[in-house]
Amino acid sequence: MNEIMSERKEDGIPNDRSIPGYVFPKTIPVMVGYLFLGTAYGVLMSVNGYGVGWAVATSVIVYAGSLQYVGINLLLSAVSPVAAFLMALMVNARHLFYGISMLGKYRNTGKEKPYLIFGLTDETFSIVCSEKISGNVQKGRVYFWITFLDQCYWVAGTLVGVAAGSIIEFNTAGLDFALTALFVMIFTEQWLTCSCRWPAAAGVLCSVICLVIFGQDAFIIPAMAAILGVVTAGYRKEKHAHEQ
Repeated sequence: MNEIMSERKEDGIPNDRSIPGYVFPKTIPVMVGYLFLGTAYGVLMSVNGYGVGWAVATSVIVYAGSLQYVGINLLLSAVSPVAAFLMALMVNARHLFYGISMLGKYRNTGKEKPYLIFGLTDETFSIVCSEKISGNVQKGRVYFWITFLDQCYWVAGTLVGVAAGSIIEFNTAGLDFALTALFVMIFTEQWLTCSCRWPAAAGVLCSVICLVIFGQDAFIIPAMAAILGVVTAGYRKEKHAHEQ
C-alpha cells in the first residue's frame, strides 16, 4: 500500500477522485481555443439554418473541427455521400499518423480506449503526448478526462454560438477563418519545436503544387492524397534505413 501511494504521489495524483482537478489546468489552453472555435462553428450553423439539435449532435458525434466547418458547405451543397466520405477521409488523414504514435500511450487503458481513439484531436494529442504517467495510476482515467474535457469545451462553444447566432444579427464573413488561424498557429509551433521538419515542408509543397494545378476550388483532395503518399513513402524509407 505504501508503495502504491508513493507511486501516485510521484505522479502528482493523490487518488482517482482528484484526476479531474489534476487534468483541468493542463487543458486550459485548449479550453480557450475550443470555446472560441466552437462558438464560431455554432454561429455558422445557426445562420445557415441549422438549429441547436444539428449543431450539438455534430459536435458530439463527429467532433472534428476542420471537418465540421467543411461539413456546413457539404450539407448546403447536397454533396453526394461518396464525395463527402472522400473529403472527410482526406481532411482527417493526418490522424492516421499521430494516431499510430499513440499506440503505446493507449495500451492497457481498458474500457476508456474506444473513447480515447474517437476523441483524439490535434490539441488533445499535444496534451496527452506530454503527459508522463508511471506507477499504478490508471492512465486511462487521466487520458479520458483530458479527452472528455476538451470535447466538453467544444460542445459548450457550439451551444454558445448557436444561441448567439439565433439572437444577434451580425456579419459572419470570415468567421470560418478562425480554424485556419488555429492550424497556422499549431503548424508554426510544431515547426519551431520539432526536429524533423520534412513532413511539414512536404505538406506545404504538395499543397502549393496542387493549388497551381487544380485551382482553389478543387485542390484539397489531390493535395491531401499527395501529402499522404509522400509522407508514407518517407516513413517507409526511414524505417528501411534504420533496419539496415
